[in-house]
Amino acid sequence: MSKISEIYADIAPLPKPDWIRVKAPNPEEFAATHALMRELSLNTVCEEAACPNIGECWEKRHATVMILGSVCTRACAFCNVRTGKGEAVDTHEPTHVAQAASRLGLAHIVITSVDRDDLDDGGAGQFVQVIKALRATTPQTSIEVLTPDFLRKDGALEAVIASGPDVFNHNLETVPRLYPSVRPGARYYHSLRLLDRGKEMSPDIFTKSGIMVGFGESQNEVSQVMDDLRSAQVDFLTIGQYLRPTKRHIPVAEYVTPETFAAYADLARAKGFLLVSSTPLTRSSFHAGDDFADLKAARAAKAQ
Repeated sequence: MSKISEIYADIAPLPKPDWIRVKAPNPEEFAATHALMRELSLNTVCEEAACPNIGECWEKRHATVMILGSVCTRACAFCNVRTGKGEAVDTHEPTHVAQAASRLGLAHIVITSVDRDDLDDGGAGQFVQVIKALRATTPQTSIEVLTPDFLRKDGALEAVIASGPDVFNHNLETVPRLYPSVRPGARYYHSLRLLDRGKEMSPDIFTKSGIMVGFGESQNEVSQVMDDLRSAQVDFLTIGQYLRPTKRHIPVAEYVTPETFAAYADLARAKGFLLVSSTPLTRSSFHAGDDFADLKAARAAKAQ
């Protein structure tokens, strides 16, 4: 355990409020999704990041695939994914992802990854190969990529955007003031520029980003993040409550009320986002297929 983790472990957790409730899954459908992921040797962010919505998603046979292994080269204070040396890149992984999409009958799939600072391209090439495999196997499936920041990886973003995903997602996670304690290996303005460049390179692509609240940010800081994202031409904003995975992780400073989440949603819509999801249990990939349909409808309505 690191010194920072030891400090966090000594901080008593806040009691969870009544509005933090998750749905119990149908055990048969949950088990079927789990079995398929293991059969194809695929990791999911649903499991690795201890997502509270795993029951509901897996019951519907939806899973967010996490490529490039299950070990991250960063050590963000909020994240439950293991930290360490990156694993060998699995050349069969793109084919397995496409097989999973086909067997699950997915109309929309979200592909994410751990950070791979150890790779020359930050893992961008594997994203490209996964997209190619999906286009060849399930051409009807829309593709959303939730990428790392590709910090100091020249050409990585360009390769991913050129491969033609339908949605480019990169999460800011928190307000800039809290980056040193929450996301120490990342840079707020680099992430912001990544989103802006993605839209510049492919104006028709939908861009998406999300933050968690409850780290001790102010409402004014959240509003400023919204302005920054709109300046970067981001279409879709997600806001969810941070939930502490273990005692080794940064504690929850506040459980934000549902009323505040609703106020954030109203504010974000007023600032011009095409789509906003802001609830305590909102997560970046939760209901992503429905959200993609809503994004297309919102764009069409705006064009009229």
